[in-house]
This record gives sequence, C-alpha cells and structure tokens, in this order.
Amino acid sequence: MNRHDQHGSGRPSHRRWRTRLLAAAGAGALLLASGAFAPSVSAKEGDGGDGGDGGDGGDQVLTVAVAQSVDSLSPFLAVRLLSTSIHRLTYEYLTNYDPKDNHVIPGLATEWKSSPDKLTWTYTIRSDSKWSDGEQATAEDAAWTFNKMMTDPGAATANGSFVGNFAKVTAPSPTQLVIRLKKPQATMTALDVPIVPQHVWEKVDDFSKFNNDKDFPVVGNGPFVLTDYKPDSYVRLKANKDFWRGAPKFDELVFRYYKDQDAAVAALRKGEVSFVAGSPSLTPAQADSLKDEEDIHVNDAPGRRFYALATNPGARAKDGTRFGDGDPSLLDQRVRNALFMAVDRKAIVDKVFQGHAVEGAGYIPPRFSSYFFEPSADQKLAYDPEAAAELLDAAGYRTNADGKRLGKDGKPLNYRVLCHATDPNDKAVGKYLQEWWGELGISITLDCLDNVTDPWLAGEYDLAFDGWSVNPDPDFVLSIHTCDALPATPKDTGATDNFICDKKYDELYARQLGEYDAGRRAEIVKRMESRLYDTGYMNVMAYPNAVEAYRTDQIESITTMPSDAGNIYGQDGYWSWWSAVPADSGGSGGSSSSTGTVVGIAAGVVVLVGLGVFFAVRRRASADDRE
Repeated sequence: MNRHDQHGSGRPSHRRWRTRLLAAAGAGALLLASGAFAPSVSAKEGDGGDGGDGGDGGDQVLTVAVAQSVDSLSPFLAVRLLSTSIHRLTYEYLTNYDPKDNHVIPGLATEWKSSPDKLTWTYTIRSDSKWSDGEQATAEDAAWTFNKMMTDPGAATANGSFVGNFAKVTAPSPTQLVIRLKKPQATMTALDVPIVPQHVWEKVDDFSKFNNDKDFPVVGNGPFVLTDYKPDSYVRLKANKDFWRGAPKFDELVFRYYKDQDAAVAALRKGEVSFVAGSPSLTPAQADSLKDEEDIHVNDAPGRRFYALATNPGARAKDGTRFGDGDPSLLDQRVRNALFMAVDRKAIVDKVFQGHAVEGAGYIPPRFSSYFFEPSADQKLAYDPEAAAELLDAAGYRTNADGKRLGKDGKPLNYRVLCHATDPNDKAVGKYLQEWWGELGISITLDCLDNVTDPWLAGEYDLAFDGWSVNPDPDFVLSIHTCDALPATPKDTGATDNFICDKKYDELYARQLGEYDAGRRAEIVKRMESRLYDTGYMNVMAYPNAVEAYRTDQIESITTMPSDAGNIYGQDGYWSWWSAVPADSGGSGGSSSSTGTVVGIAAGVVVLVGLGVFFAVRRRASADDRE
C-alpha cells in the first residue's frame, strides 16, 4: 500500500502488493551512493561499486536522501513510492501529466482516440523513442506488456487493476496500439503502467519472483537509465542522452537511503546530499532548522497523500477463508466509529504536524479539488469523547470497576497498533491515541517495526498507521478497497490495502470506472469516500504537506508539481529530476524554475472521439506512499 508510498516497510519479495500501503516510511532501507559532491565539483572515478558518486570526471551528480527502501525494481511488482518513482524515470507510460496542472499529455503515445461506443481505444505510438540498448520502442512492446499482465497473475501484481477490463490488446503496426474493452473504462488516458521492452522481458520465467536487480544497466526508454543498485543503500541512474524529450541536465541521479532522518538532514547541511525528501516529509522541527540555513531552500506545499489509521476488518481471502487475529470488537461499526470520535484531528494537525497539514476526512486530498470529500454536519465523526463512550456502552463494551473497558470475552480491550519505526509522526500520534483511548478505558500497544509488512499481510494487527499518495485520477487508490483486490487465498498476496470488502462500495467503484462525464464521475467518487468514512475502516486524520529541502548551491532550479505550489519528490511524472539544473550551469541547462515550468514539453495532439467531456487525469502511494 502506498504508504505504500510511504508506509511500506521492507516486504518480502513474494508479497509485493501489500507493500504499497506501507511504502514510504519503510523500514528496510534503500538507497544511494555515498557522498554527493556539489555539482560544481567533479565526481571521483571508480567509486561506483560502493555507492559513491562514481561518475566520470566532471559529471554532475544529483544525490537525493530518502527514507524508504526499494520493494522491487520490477515494474510488475513495485508499489512503493520510491520504486514507482524510479520506474517513472526509467520507462515511458502511454501518457503523462503536465507538471503545471496535471492534465494529460503525450508520453509514449502521441495521440489517442476512442470508438463511438468507447469500447475500442487506438493509440499512436511515437517513432522517436528508443530503448537504451538501441532498439526501437514500438506498439508491440506496449501490447506485450498489457497482454502479459492480462495472462500472468505475477505480472499483474502491482498494476493488474488497470487491465482487468481489457478484452484484447493488439499492435497492428509498430506505431499503432489497439485496446478493446469489455465495457467502457474512464481511465484510458490514465493507464499508469510502465511499458517494458518485450525483447528483454520475454526471457523472464517467473514474474512473481523476478526483481530486475541483477543485470545492469537495465534497458529502458525514460529520461534516466538504471545502472546500479545496492539493497538498503543506494540506487544509481545515468542520464539518457537520447531521451526523446531531451536529456536531463544532471549526468547522474543517486538515491541514498537514510534510516535516521536527522542524519539525512545533517548530510544536506554538509553538502553530502543535494536534496532531502523526509520520511515521508521533514518534521516541522527539521524544516524550521533549515529555513535560515545559507544555500538551502525548504519547499513546503500541499501534498498528494493522506495520513490515516486503518482498522483490521477481519482479514480474508477471495475464497472466503478468514485469517489473522484482529480483535473481534473491531468488526462492530459502532466500535470503529467510537474510536475515531475519540481522535482529535485538530490536535494532530496543530501539535504533531504543527500546521504543516490540514484535517482529514475523505480519501482524496484537497489538492485534487474535483474529488475532495467533506462529510456533512450530521455525518461528521467529530471529536466527542463522551459520545464515543456512550456508543461503546451501547455496543455492549462497558467498563469494569477499574475503568477498563471489557471485550465480549470479559477481558480488557488492548489494541495492537502497527507503526513504522522510521516515521516520527506514527510515534507522536500513537502517544496521543494512548491518552485519548485510555480515557475510554481502552489500552493500546504501539508495535513500531522496521518491517510492518509481514504482520500486515498476515492480518496480525488490530489497527495500523496507513497512507497513500493519490494520483490525479483516483481510480487506483480506490481500487485497493474492492473485494476483487483481496488475495485469492491466505497464502497469496492481493492488491488489497486493508482487506476491506463491501458490496455497496464495489457497486460504486464499478459505476465510477465506466463514467466518462467528469462531473458525474466525481460525485460517484465522493460517494465512495463517504462510504469508507461511514463504515469506519479507514480514519483519514490529516493531509500532510510535502515538506522537503534542497541545496541551492547544487541545484539552481527544479520543477514542482503542480507548478504553483507542489511537491518535488514523488511526482506523477519525472519532471523534477529531469528538469533540475545544476547550480554551476550558468543557466545553460534550461529555464525550469523552482516553482516550475518544464521546458520542452511537446504539446502533442490528444483526440478523444466520442467523449463529450475530458475527464481528470490520474494516479498512485503515500508517504510510504505506495505510489
């Protein structure tokens, strides 16, 4: 799951999907090379093997400090924000999102159109995109990618929801891709699926186990080429000088993993790294400490993720098998609602995020205004401890003489709450939960782990800190709560975030997927968010800002997304790292500004035949963002 962007912790390779949820704060560790020299200094030669900057003499190296580990370098398995961000840099998607306002623009496809019945989509594939081994990227590569996902469950692990409605995919010519649908699908210009080279990937035997992390350089056609990787240490990429949109300004991009966020901030101060993303964001104290530092700029803007508390709804598989050991009291909606009525969201925003966030409710952050949901006055689960206690009493969970609230078995309630050891927000909010729920007579045990993936996948928790990064089109983050996302059996890994399976929610999900009218689709999406809010399985507490920092003596300019006020790390595209200009370049690298206009985005013709309205663009994590 994308905390999964953010909260994924190091999951085992055979259980990739759940990683999305946990991604961003992930325990494991990840990335990069040892010191980042200021771009004006030539990197040393010969250090590449240990994660040093290691470029050729004179190379401009951009080093990014991250607090999340890679779950997989296979685009068929990866769900964490870091991993999916790397894939956006190394593989083209059919379409992309304009960094200014998120509208759909050409990617590997230069244009697209639908048939009048909206069941056949035809894409024109550009002829100026080559794989890094010199082979031409064609429609056959795209058709093979989608067909593999349609026929191989392992290849459908991360992004299978996109192709579940596909009936047939063909490539009549090298520049024409045709997708036939079973029924209309409103996400056909928002297929956030990396297209891979058939001539490389057709040699893979088991897509469920292949992590794409042994042979380098990895063949791709994005703005960067993946050249080296050391688990829990670093990821190294080189600029693709032949990228069709233009070569990046930096010669190398390195992601270096820091388990200790204070150490990452210290490395930024010393100039050892150029950029710090945080875990998933810098803490208010860290951001404040950097604001007056010479040559350091702090970017603080509305984010694309939510911060939530997920309740174990009773882990189950598609075959009906129940598993895990979630507390049975949480199967009662009244109990779930009571717990959330005893959470002071304003206090979390004010005291934990210190104003660098807004209060949460629905699944879609206010940054995506079309889909943003706010509960009505009579629907709102406002902070009201007394009403929460009354609701628990009415549900049959009363207190004993010692003030302890008892379960139906007569034992005091003590909920286990999974938290990410690397995320200071989890620990801070956890202390408040101990206080607030303690007043209800309920104890909690904070289970802060480097690896929250295993107990999460096994359903061995009561509640868990959760979060995802949301894409411009919300379909993916909505799909993870459908019954179809459940694992086939307890031994399998599904696409589910939290084992939720609600028929009313599923009916709404199917309706929004087939609705092309933007306004009507947005209303259905809000009804889905309302359903999640009422059932109480997901308590969205806040929408954190993207708080990150970079050295202005190493990075002259860099693009935010959206350009007026947006994030740099974890974008829906490759704009930040592709556009970044070294500080000593004299402006020769381009005119991309820190608030960000990307130079050289080809307009491309977008044709939507038979569509009365162009719908909003899309997608995927969280600070553990899964993407």
